[in-house]
Formats: sequence, structure tokens, C-alpha cells
Amino acid sequence: MGTAEKPMKVNGRVVEALPDALFRVEIEPEKLVLAYLAGKMRLHRIRVLVGDKVEVELDRYGGKGRIVKRL
Repeated sequence: MGTAEKPMKVNGRVVEALPDALFRVEIEPEKLVLAYLAGKMRLHRIRVLVGDKVEVELDRYGGKGRIVKRL
């Protein structure tokens, strides 16, 4: 088994809302990431809108992210 790595957390801004709780998040100028809502955010029905600042956990490959907090 491999060692459990903690995901990298970055702050970003929601640029576009897509179907099925997917969002396009800008984490750096000119860098967009596809992100989905974390389970706890869905469970507690926390709404995320375009323009909101969010905290995203990136996977180690940098392709997708999980929105864990609305700032």
C-alpha cells in the first residue's frame, strides 16, 4: 500500500456552473479546473453560485477538484 497523501487545498473562484453539481473553478489566473461538490456540502445543501470564492482540494494529478468549503 502507498502512503496516504493529503490533497492540496487551494482557493479559487467559481466561473461557470455545470449540470450535476459540477463547476468550473479558476484557481490561478488563466488556470481552470473542473470541480464537484463534496458530499457534506450536498448533504447540508450549501449553495454555490457563479462568482463565489471556494476552497478546492485538488487531486494529485491536477485534473479535477472537490469543493470542500465556500468562503
